[in-house]
Amino acid sequence: MKNIVFALLAVAACVTGAFAQNQKIGYVNSAKIFQELPAAQEAQRKIDALGKPIQDSLEIMQKELQARYEEYQKREALLTETTKKTEQQKLVEFQRKAEEYRVSKLGNDGELAHETEKLLTPLRERIKNAIAAVAKEEKYSFVFDKTETIQILLYGDPTHDITFKVIDRLKRGK
Repeated sequence: MKNIVFALLAVAACVTGAFAQNQKIGYVNSAKIFQELPAAQEAQRKIDALGKPIQDSLEIMQKELQARYEEYQKREALLTETTKKTEQQKLVEFQRKAEEYRVSKLGNDGELAHETEKLLTPLRERIKNAIAAVAKEEKYSFVFDKTETIQILLYGDPTHDITFKVIDRLKRGK
């Protein structure tokens, strides 16, 4: 909560200072830019292609675990205590391995996250450079981001939305 308040105060201070000096403020919708950029669409297809086999493997592991658990439940009444404990340990170990696999592939520090970062970092840089170029050409002092999920800019006059100028610059390859 403190971070949100601090961010709003910082934005308010920038806006106040900008108006005091007659500076232009613009905004972009970075999600829209990513959506419109062919290179970003291709990167998303690659990310999806990388994630599909991982998801498939996880589903297979989940089904295997479920089948093993159901089989254990069917035989549980016939097993000795020692055998029950052994079978339970096997189930727990299988579940642990499946979770380790999930984390190693899909976790914040997992394989898919690294590949995603590798694919998206150059695109983010291109977008930031295009935003900076448009802002300089149009003499904007500040450019904020306003997406459906990020609401740093609570209101923006649509005449100051430079999203499509940035998309145009990126598509022209400048």
